[in-house]
Amino acid sequence: MKLPQFALSLFAAIILSALLIAPLADSGFAQSRRQPPTSNEKKNKRPSETGEKKEEPPPPDLVGRPQDAEKVTVSTQIVNVDTVVYHKKSGQIVTGLKKENFTIYADGQPQVITNFSTPEAPITVAMVVEYSKWSEEFGYYGSSGQDPGTYEVIRPTAMFLSQFIKPPDDYVSVVAFDIRPTPLTDFTNDPTRISQVINLLLRNIPAFRETNLFDALKFVLVGGRGDSVVLDNSKSEKSDYAGLVSVQGRRRAVILIASGIDTFSKINYGDARKVLQNAGIPVYIIGTANLFFKKYEDRLGAVDDIAGTPGRMTFYQAQNTLKTFASETGGAYFPVTFPGELPTVLGSINSLLRSQYSLAFNPGDVRDGKQHKIKVSVDVNGDGVYDDKEYVIQARSLYNAPKPDAVPKP
Repeated sequence: MKLPQFALSLFAAIILSALLIAPLADSGFAQSRRQPPTSNEKKNKRPSETGEKKEEPPPPDLVGRPQDAEKVTVSTQIVNVDTVVYHKKSGQIVTGLKKENFTIYADGQPQVITNFSTPEAPITVAMVVEYSKWSEEFGYYGSSGQDPGTYEVIRPTAMFLSQFIKPPDDYVSVVAFDIRPTPLTDFTNDPTRISQVINLLLRNIPAFRETNLFDALKFVLVGGRGDSVVLDNSKSEKSDYAGLVSVQGRRRAVILIASGIDTFSKINYGDARKVLQNAGIPVYIIGTANLFFKKYEDRLGAVDDIAGTPGRMTFYQAQNTLKTFASETGGAYFPVTFPGELPTVLGSINSLLRSQYSLAFNPGDVRDGKQHKIKVSVDVNGDGVYDDKEYVIQARSLYNAPKPDAVPKP
């Protein structure tokens, strides 16, 4: 399989720019996961107006309190509903709508929209990248050995970071996962640090075979104690990580680059769905391993073999998992087969991200511990008639109310 010339040129430029960045610490990504680095350099060093570099803390709205690592749900009295509206036939995204154009229903009952903002705010993105031995094999055999296997996950990561994150207003955090999630960088708007992330992924190889997807998503959203941020070069092997849920006042999203296969996460599929449903953050997914599966589907067994090679049912289940995660959070799922699809897919994700209307409602003192359905309707032209048949309203579909004995967060 050969890449189109423009894709080759683009990716070569990304790799070249990454390799020209000042060398990182001698310990690589895989090594840093086993040995704590020796220095204690702070993150996000940005030049001041006078050109002199100084340490600056993250903006106040990016500072969050680490969440309990064992907590599965996120309780809140306000339910956030990020919404994108686009024409069903043309795909044209609708901008310029106002609060009065929307109606939110919870279990069929209209709700008062308490918060509303238009798609003008910068984005804050957490990129979650499957970086395992399995993903390496899927990429290598899917490309018939023409590409290093890790390129299937590094290529979309590098392209999005270099083309669609716009400093100084946009912020991004990157977390790679295999047997456990490892933050490569906390939220940053520093172009040099973003290039270092690409460089780090290119210079290293996956350390473990397992792909614990559910644990990684919980860690990124809720936070907890885990491996220290690699590019911080912390003296501590473990540190607290504040999840994306703690980031307030900004337009948020998760971009997941993964096959959808989960090996043996500590939480199960149902728990992972609850975390995603309650977080109120859209998840945009680039599905990988699709070329591998199309090439070798007829040679795979129905179920996993004794060596652990995924069977057909595992791949079908993985695809269904990614579709469900995207649908229930108001995100989108893009199963990518060929590298040539990436510019269009990444452009679509960027457009959807920057076209989200942020809505919210207060469900009142609902503490039944049950799952509740959310529906958003839109009246585009303000004539009093909903245009749900003509337009697609992309929004989260569920939220889980806290249990009766749950203590509300202060």
